[in-house]
Amino acid sequence: MKAADTFPVRRVYDPPGEADGVRVLVDRLWPRGISKERAAVDEWLKAVTPSGELRKWFHRHRDEYEEFGRRYRAELEGPEQQDGIEHLRELAAAGKVTLVTAVKDVEHGHLPTLRAVLAGERI
Repeated sequence: MKAADTFPVRRVYDPPGEADGVRVLVDRLWPRGISKERAAVDEWLKAVTPSGELRKWFHRHRDEYEEFGRRYRAELEGPEQQDGIEHLRELAAAGKVTLVTAVKDVEHGHLPTLRAVLAGERI
């Protein structure tokens, strides 16, 4: 399964699309300036997001993206995180799942790593 096909990503600030399917917010913090109605998310799954400590580390070390990915993958091995990953896979087996985020630079945040783990890809 290709992560991009199975788990598309949309920014929470963009209007929801008719083809989004189940919309799951995958950010640790609630997006600034957005109401729950406008976000139109079906679930908020914090368990699969980087810990607060790792988020803060990454903000101080933006140039160490590979190390961030390694640390984030290690966090995703935890039992609560594995339950969240399994939940997302189950949702995807039943229909389309769109990962929703407030991150501006989606390709240089936690989403590529999360999507790769969800798809069972090795990096």
